[in-house]
Amino acid sequence: MTIDTTLDGFVHPALFYRSDDEYLAALVPFVSDGVAAGQPVAVAVPGPRLSVLRAALSGVADGVTMIDMAEAGRNPGRIIAGVLRRFADEHPGTHVRIIGEPIWPGRTADEYPACAQHEALINAAFTGRDLTIVCPYDVAGLDPHVVADARATHPLVWEADSRYPSDDYAPERVIAHYNQPLDGRADAVAMTVTEVNQITAARRFTTAHARALGLAEERVADLELIATELVTNSLIHATGSCVLRLWRHGDHLVCEVRDAGHLSDPLAGRRPAPGDQPFGRGLLLVNELADLVRAHTTPTGTTLRALLRLAR
Repeated sequence: MTIDTTLDGFVHPALFYRSDDEYLAALVPFVSDGVAAGQPVAVAVPGPRLSVLRAALSGVADGVTMIDMAEAGRNPGRIIAGVLRRFADEHPGTHVRIIGEPIWPGRTADEYPACAQHEALINAAFTGRDLTIVCPYDVAGLDPHVVADARATHPLVWEADSRYPSDDYAPERVIAHYNQPLDGRADAVAMTVTEVNQITAARRFTTAHARALGLAEERVADLELIATELVTNSLIHATGSCVLRLWRHGDHLVCEVRDAGHLSDPLAGRRPAPGDQPFGRGLLLVNELADLVRAHTTPTGTTLRALLRLAR
């Protein structure tokens, strides 16, 4: 596949590949041509894919920012701010090239809805920016519905022998489809919070139960911050009380807050806060600290759920 070096504006294709050869045939020229044109290039893909690309790029790799997406993007909710915007914002005034692979075989059923919403939200987050974000999809290893979603979240599709607009492009539909109810747990420990002066008690509640549920000591402070920000956000933006719940789910601890508010901005917590803005960083911090964040919102209520792995 020949990649046009005159890319400009916002370009967001899904790259469908079926083998290492197809992966490299598309992405090595994309990276090499960008470096040759003096454009900043970042590669954010899972570790094994990163090794394959680094070896194929040879000396060109020294001019490329390499990021293990399996770590930096374990929580899809932090990719826009922590990976894509962080790199793009460092290079104003020039076209930026990024390879971002947030969905790979092995992503769990809990993670996938957040991944699909992330891919859809890239379009709103970067409209009007001067960059290309290519999102590879291993169509040989992914379920057909994942590939179908990719056609809906990307305005362009690149395949081994063709490039074409996606007739199925409908990112808002994907965002709405994966705004799925999050079932509660009968064995969760719960605390109702009705006013700001209860936040200290909510922190103590969180810390005590985190240890009892088996969270590693070095992560207790992270969970305390997450619970504090979720409860504070709820008390500020919703009406009435909120309910804080904690429970163990497989190898994760779940921290959830439910309230009667409505989360109207799907990019809340996903865009960097302006440097001169002292507030509005709560959900951004939650995304930075959690291993996964899920949300469900309706006009009559919102659930925000953060998961932390019990052991690193």
